[in-house]
Amino acid sequence: MSVVSATGVVKRWGATTALAGATFEVGRGVTGLLGENGAGKTTMLGLVLGLHRPDEGTLRVLDLDPAEAGPEVRQRIGYAPEHEALPPDTKAHDLVRHLAELHGIPPRDAVGRASDALWHVGLGEERFRPVGTMSTGQRQRVKLAAAIAHDPRLLLLDEPTNGLDPVQRDSMLQLVRRIGSEFGIDVVLSSHLLEEVERVADSVVILSGGTVVAAGPLDELRQGDAGLVVDLDGDVEAVAARVRAAGLEVAVDGPRLTVVGDDALAADAVRDAVAAESAGIRRLARRTATLEDVFLAAGG
Repeated sequence: MSVVSATGVVKRWGATTALAGATFEVGRGVTGLLGENGAGKTTMLGLVLGLHRPDEGTLRVLDLDPAEAGPEVRQRIGYAPEHEALPPDTKAHDLVRHLAELHGIPPRDAVGRASDALWHVGLGEERFRPVGTMSTGQRQRVKLAAAIAHDPRLLLLDEPTNGLDPVQRDSMLQLVRRIGSEFGIDVVLSSHLLEEVERVADSVVILSGGTVVAAGPLDELRQGDAGLVVDLDGDVEAVAARVRAAGLEVAVDGPRLTVVGDDALAADAVRDAVAAESAGIRRLARRTATLEDVFLAAGG
């Protein structure tokens, strides 16, 4: 089932075209929305929330048109924006409770929901502290708690690891993965960092210049003629030269060859080159394409 479905979506801001015919689908699980700054990610999130209307094309979110049913869509969505504007003197629990009430949760229930959400994000012991006394990582968690307290169907996270150190980033990504896998909440994670998306996402949508250049499950996007990784004993450069002469792309890293191309052709070329140079093979494995490979191949 599609959580978000976009067809030919165009959005202009004056003379600037932020989205130029974006077409994609977001399914269940965690989806990474990837692209460099200015690629159109934040504009797309605003359209999904019903805060803007597309100039052209159609957009469905949870089987609703957000341009026509914005309040109903936003009631079903949790959103943690990139930029922080949290009231510094307000206690974290009071803030999360208030935002839960704005999403239609009765006041008495909102008290419990706020406590539960803050415990889930690791701030149970800190929930009555003013937000202004918290670290950057803790404030990011407050935003996340506020986004999940009303039990949304879909969670939108805009650069949730901004300003975090490596330990805090790891913890945040583990939390996002847990929300997507254990809480039953579908997640769209907007980021320009390939590595963090690859760690948590089931699928990706890659934007470049306002258009979708690749989209789909990560496992499918990383399939294809990825090639081979070969660890050698012998004259590695001589073997690499023979494989290149067979028309294949080869990278050398110490005793390791990475051969890019059709698996069968790569295997034949490596076999012939190794035999001709009297080299030995210590390890041979299929090369798995990374998200960076997919991103570069798509022109991201």
